[in-house]
Amino acid sequence: MQQTRQIVLDTETTGLDPQDGHRIIEIGCVELIDRRLTRNNFHRYIQPDREIDAGAVEVHGITNDFLADKPRFGELAEAFLDYVRGAELIIHNAAFDVGFLDHELRLWQPDAPRIEALCSVTDTLMMARRLHPGQRNSLDALCKRYDVDNSQRDLHGALLDAEILADVYLAMTGGQVKLGLGEVETAGEGAQGATGEHGRISAERPPLRVVRADARALGAHAARLEAIDKASAEGCLWLRERG
Repeated sequence: MQQTRQIVLDTETTGLDPQDGHRIIEIGCVELIDRRLTRNNFHRYIQPDREIDAGAVEVHGITNDFLADKPRFGELAEAFLDYVRGAELIIHNAAFDVGFLDHELRLWQPDAPRIEALCSVTDTLMMARRLHPGQRNSLDALCKRYDVDNSQRDLHGALLDAEILADVYLAMTGGQVKLGLGEVETAGEGAQGATGEHGRISAERPPLRVVRADARALGAHAARLEAIDKASAEGCLWLRERG
């Protein structure tokens, strides 16, 4: 069975709009395989060849002096594309980050592919708005709602925010809700934002057995989805999301 690879991504920039000449100055990515942290992260600071807006520095604390010796986007573009290619990108307010990434790719190579030609994109802001209509759905608000620790987030940072967003995404979608290895949490309470108790798995406990679906189970699952799709006037949401 093919593994599900997800990349939780965040960027920091010199300002708010690439159409005004603003550039990416930091990319942070966290990899999940089958909803498990791999620690195969991608993190780079980038020399933007322009001044950073004062308001942006107040948000992320990154200065031009700090970036003076960092590589330019073109120097890491291929490594970045190799890292994300074929994955599902998990991004909060995806239009912002994807817009900046596409802008950087066009500056690097005018015929470079757009991000959504290489990856599928899931926007956790849109997801949160569907789950919690009429409520605040910023990353900080979601951390509070899902009991995700963001106490280290005095300033924005791409890698830190990607790690926090990974926790939030796992909580929003159920199941494992913490990235820390060796920790467990009650998924039902954690997913509802209640304070959960954390426990340590004994070092003497044997490794958990992972049982993957065989071809027969996968076929039955596909048949069930097709039946739902035919029976529903709006079709099967799961098939639309996968498509």
